[in-house]
Amino acid sequence: MSENLLKITNLHVKAGNKEILKGLNLSMNKGEIHVIMGPNGAGKSTLANAIFNNPIYTRTEGDIELDGENINDLKTDERARKGIFMSFQSPEEIPGISVTNFLKSAKTAITGEPVKIFAFKKEIENNMKELNMKEEYASRDLNVGFSGGEKKKDEILQMLTLNPKLAILDETDSGLDVDAIRTVSKGIKMFHNDQNGVLIITHGTKILENLHVDYVHVLVDGKIIKTSTGDLAKTIEQEGYEKYKNMAQHVDDAEKEESANV
Repeated sequence: MSENLLKITNLHVKAGNKEILKGLNLSMNKGEIHVIMGPNGAGKSTLANAIFNNPIYTRTEGDIELDGENINDLKTDERARKGIFMSFQSPEEIPGISVTNFLKSAKTAITGEPVKIFAFKKEIENNMKELNMKEEYASRDLNVGFSGGEKKKDEILQMLTLNPKLAILDETDSGLDVDAIRTVSKGIKMFHNDQNGVLIITHGTKILENLHVDYVHVLVDGKIIKTSTGDLAKTIEQEGYEKYKNMAQHVDDAEKEESANV
């Protein structure tokens, strides 16, 4: 029987005074790849940031559980140590610290143990080759002067190095050419196993073509309106989101009517 990795129950999240997530529910088992799709402004990135506890967003109601443990009160760095990794739409440039030193520091901070330098460098070197990253990037300042594609590859390198329980990839394929998307997909396949999980937030299907996607969730107006198999992503690419927006409106109207009758 599959073990539950991530469970989100009735999650409400605000940014400032605006409620963005409005009672979202999501469950993911170990060994699964889930995809979040939806129109702009639906709350996809808010969901990712809420799981990782970005302080810009405030959870007002609901629960987030990782591997059976409620993590509502854990800070971002504590959630990272518990095994959550998140890639960002626009990775930060960090002058003065090399890619290798950043990965070394991050690995030590998460595991609480010093890394074995020779084996660690060899692992990074091998992963960089698999991701078609030039060897000299290991000694360059993190993301400084990197192209968009190289920044995204570097985040996949971080994921492989840190080996989290849950990897959240927030539009990692955004702005990438076909070859770079294939490389990112390859990195996801290298990472994924039956003891971890991947949550991919995307607008397109290219990144999914070489992956076995277990479930696709359609997020509209702060709620998951539809969940189905990986084939749903292809349907959305062909048909768009209009019918799901209508479904969300019907749900919203029904809830307002129910509330008025209480």
